[in-house]
Amino acid sequence: MSHPPRTQGAVPEEPVLPPPTQLPQAFQTTPDSERYVLQADALRRRQLRAAILYGSSRYWRARQRVWPSVVVGLIIAAVVAAVIVVFGAFQAQRDLNEERGQGQTQNPLTPVTPQERDPQGSDQTP
Repeated sequence: MSHPPRTQGAVPEEPVLPPPTQLPQAFQTTPDSERYVLQADALRRRQLRAAILYGSSRYWRARQRVWPSVVVGLIIAAVVAAVIVVFGAFQAQRDLNEERGQGQTQNPLTPVTPQERDPQGSDQTP
């Protein structure tokens, strides 16, 4: 690889520039190309936002199936709590009846009369 000898007085040649890069035909004839770029950017942003909000699920509507099960779970928890409270109240009433010496003779569903509530007999009718 030897360079050709340089001659005195010769004008150096200018380097040959490559032809300007040509855009594909589709981009040359597209009117309002900025609008398409903006629409593509908006689409990409919507896709990223959906991916962040909804995770790996494909559609956000699939997430709505969770709410009915949450509501049913809360209703079941409320019913269980109510049963526990009512059972505790019946236990307390039974203990109170046994303490008064009534034992098993009275049905726990019958109401207690005012005379049984106040054994001293103080009548306080308004």
